[in-house]
Amino acid sequence: MPGSRSARASQGGHVELVELTKSFSDVTAVAGISVEIQAGEFFSLLGPSGCGKTTTLRMVAGFEEPTSGAIRLDGKDVASLPPNKRNVNTVFQSYALFPFLNVSDNVAFGLKYQSLPKAEIQQRVTEALDLVQLKGYERRRPGQLSGGQQQRVALARALVLKPAVLLLDEPLGALDAKLRRSLQVELKALQERVGITFLYVTHDQEEALTMSDRLAVMSNGHIAQLGSPREVYEEPADAYVADFLGVSNLMEARVVTPGSGTTPCRLSIGEFELTAECGRLDATGDVKLAIRPERVQLRPYEENGQNRVPGMVERVVFLGSATQVFVRLAPGATLQSLVHNDGEPVGFQQGSAVKVLLPPDALRVLPGGGVTVAEIHEETFGDQPPDLAVASTT
Repeated sequence: MPGSRSARASQGGHVELVELTKSFSDVTAVAGISVEIQAGEFFSLLGPSGCGKTTTLRMVAGFEEPTSGAIRLDGKDVASLPPNKRNVNTVFQSYALFPFLNVSDNVAFGLKYQSLPKAEIQQRVTEALDLVQLKGYERRRPGQLSGGQQQRVALARALVLKPAVLLLDEPLGALDAKLRRSLQVELKALQERVGITFLYVTHDQEEALTMSDRLAVMSNGHIAQLGSPREVYEEPADAYVADFLGVSNLMEARVVTPGSGTTPCRLSIGEFELTAECGRLDATGDVKLAIRPERVQLRPYEENGQNRVPGMVERVVFLGSATQVFVRLAPGATLQSLVHNDGEPVGFQQGSAVKVLLPPDALRVLPGGGVTVAEIHEETFGDQPPDLAVASTT
């Protein structure tokens, strides 16, 4: 994408959300968020059920009217315009294809209301199907296509209208895991070819990390953190983001000696002392420590040294490309370690006593204890399972 931003800007697709709010009765689904999405950017809204991501997308699409705030598309506030007056288009999780129309007619459906010559409609349909690699499928019905092919038809139907912004509401959610991973790469490549702005909604962390130029992690109608996938993954702002974006080990700790600048922070978990070099090094009192599983190292129990805590292996799970090892530390916390498969056996089994090395440059201090995704869900929905959360607040 570098080097092509100015060319994309000329096509439009610059989106600004300014203090955008949406309330349903006494529930505030979106609470005054502000974000700027550059033309030609692949931008994702990521979060669990009930965080406000889909409501935000629906307001940009025009399906929901904001309670307050502005939605600017290329400088023009479109918050009060109906969906057909906005230069955006939406791809839904269900695809919403017409079963009685063939692929070509499904893609051409929106063009028939634009009073275009038949030859131009056919040309644009052909170009759109070529773009999504469905040439030769023009006469098939949706029922004769696989899930991935139906998803491509839905994309072609949206792209054929040449919107400035394409809105995607969990479009890969109905597909199996292997196909979903394959289409993540295809979708990002497609976005780079067409060069238009993609605003993507998902609860899947892998999708957001794989495809996004930038992403916003949402919680209870607010943006918890905004940044590139690497920034948000490696430098989570709080326990909620660390817990939600990928697998993260979170431990309760207490600051012994605060750090500052490049000076590490000294902390204790139980009777063991650790040094951390990342995050809020100047924090005091009770904090949470975060470390990613791939940075947790398992050592022989006899090994001594800095940032090593004794523990016992509780479970070993073979994942193919890696092995997941669950270890309970002596102070009580359970951590995950991800050991990549290099052809050698892991060397640890259930019941093995180990030393767990937590490198200082991988330990991140999160101030104030923070809250996790599970705690956010319990506060929002109580004992109600996530899949029963109110649809209007997703």
